[in-house]
Amino acid sequence: MRRLLGLATLVLVALAGSTSAWAQSLERISGPSPFPANCSAGQEGTLYTNAEVEPWVTANPRNSRNLIAVWQQDRWSNGGSQGNLTGVSFDRGESWTRPTPPPFSNCAGGNAANGGDYDRASDPWVSFGPDGSAHQISLSVSADQVTSAILVSTSRDGGRTWGPITTLQRNDTATLFNDKESITADPTNSRFVYAVWDRLQVQTPANPASPFSGDTLFARSTDGGRTWEPTRTILDFPDNSRILTLGNQIVVLGDGTLVNVMDLIQQGLPLVAVQRSTDKGATWSQPIIVDILFSSATQNQGGGVSGVVDPSDLHPVRTGDILPEAAADPRKGSDTLHIVWQDIRFTLAAPLPIFNDQIVLSSSTDGGLNWSDPRRVSSNKLTQAFTGSVDVNDRGRIGVTYYDFTSDDPSGGTLDTDYWATTARDENSTFSPRQRLTPQSFDMRTAPDAGGFFVGDYEGLTNTRNFLPVFVTANSGDLANRTDVFSSSFSASASSARSAKHKVVARVSNRQSLARLVKRAGAIQGPLRIR
Repeated sequence: MRRLLGLATLVLVALAGSTSAWAQSLERISGPSPFPANCSAGQEGTLYTNAEVEPWVTANPRNSRNLIAVWQQDRWSNGGSQGNLTGVSFDRGESWTRPTPPPFSNCAGGNAANGGDYDRASDPWVSFGPDGSAHQISLSVSADQVTSAILVSTSRDGGRTWGPITTLQRNDTATLFNDKESITADPTNSRFVYAVWDRLQVQTPANPASPFSGDTLFARSTDGGRTWEPTRTILDFPDNSRILTLGNQIVVLGDGTLVNVMDLIQQGLPLVAVQRSTDKGATWSQPIIVDILFSSATQNQGGGVSGVVDPSDLHPVRTGDILPEAAADPRKGSDTLHIVWQDIRFTLAAPLPIFNDQIVLSSSTDGGLNWSDPRRVSSNKLTQAFTGSVDVNDRGRIGVTYYDFTSDDPSGGTLDTDYWATTARDENSTFSPRQRLTPQSFDMRTAPDAGGFFVGDYEGLTNTRNFLPVFVTANSGDLANRTDVFSSSFSASASSARSAKHKVVARVSNRQSLARLVKRAGAIQGPLRIR
């Protein structure tokens, strides 16, 4: 079996081809770590100096040449990084500078006086508003992860400088942990900015089997990030119910409706779900179920290997496997949005000991009330695809990016990994043939090991007509500089054929198919802290 798999991989490598003019060359955003060598002395865990992971990117709607990217700098093995850094471009990503970032951690200049007195920072996110103001958010934590806080800062000059930190939420007990936050500036009204995250409540933190729950918390600004309303709970679950959300992310539809996209985990069963608000976040609907989040990470039965792994030795590769990503059609009046996630339903029949995640997409054309059946976006069913990103440009074209191991020879050696892109005209079109964004494959084994080889739970993707991904690759074999953040660009006009309309069904009519998947879906055991 291993020999046949190796032969199949070599054939696929030959078919993969090289990067075409459809995609531009990579531009490095990150550089050597700016942090003092002793700024985190005495902390436990392995520190990967010069290792950057988990970027996000946003484009300025008032100046399409202005981009801001954020990422974790100097990743720790056991959660978080030395600090979150910022990159700024004023030429559509052809060159980047690294200004002084908000002091979200001690290494980045944080202290008790400026609100950044935390050992580590994680989960960077940034969003431009329609007035050109940019808003950045961080999960900042103590080294022992007893204290966790959600911090925000605003830039009024395209990312060159950043204003004071505002603390949206802080908890100083191990029984409450804030996690996986995101920030969204309302593209239809510059006064509104939204922050959302989950807060895990664990009865006995030292006991992995302890009862838990995880509410969704929300805060908003109504004056462009100058002040923030008090945090409130928009999904409140009973204590110890073993129900939680993860990866909350708000997108704003062209008609002004807010949709909060999340992984809703009910007694171990992960579901892609959404909440809606038609009054700028003042009130929220109950969750609407999109589909089962049927990734390899949820599988712990039937003899398969759980989660994305190195095919040669099954070492874990940490990916965005339980985190859906979303994007809304930005055209005025539109109520269309799209969600991508990792899913194994299209590869369950493969005779492999490894579940091959694929990137799938589901769309809604009525503001998130009803959803199409998931369709596969990634191309190679014979390998694992992971950490998908999605965006929609001002013509309604959809762009999707993801990693996979098409070029890898599973007999051993390096874990050759590539980053891919594909586009579709709209939700009713097939996706174009994928194009490789990495000029050459990189060795995932060089990436920092943080619960598995790790380049990020998510990667960035925005657009200025063309799509502009910001993502991490490993510097193969360079243990002193394991990873870097890069930007690229790929055309939004790559050909994609019109197809029969993908069926959008009401949830009530889709219950039978959901029920069949539930029978096959494994359960996530224990509380989750992503960090």
